[in-house]
Amino acid sequence: QLVESGGGLVQPGGSLKLSCAAHGFSLDYYAVGWFRQVPGKEREGVSCISRSGGNTHYEEPVKGRFTISRDNAKNTVDLQMDSLKPEGTAVYYCAADSVGRGSVKDMCDGQSFRIWGQGTQITVSS
Repeated sequence: QLVESGGGLVQPGGSLKLSCAAHGFSLDYYAVGWFRQVPGKEREGVSCISRSGGNTHYEEPVKGRFTISRDNAKNTVDLQMDSLKPEGTAVYYCAADSVGRGSVKDMCDGQSFRIWGQGTQITVSS
């Protein structure tokens, strides 16, 4: 089971940190991705990280503003989000998979993850 936390309301230009916690298994052996969805629109990728943490991928809208990282001690994958914009308002989901399917970019673009969390709402508004 994956559980996201850290969502909430933030003003434009502000920061939030999301955490994706695994319950019942270790994320050490899983690639993890963050995705988001706005009602009425398709889910889109945000950022993904490889099992080792050595490879990361960011989608263009968040490059330079978001940072994905692993915290093996806490068994989480975190997403630090800075300089948030109103268009970042969405439900954010994390996902994990122990099977690599190409590069981390390939997995992110294809949303190739089998375990998904329930999501956490982020609202960017003044």
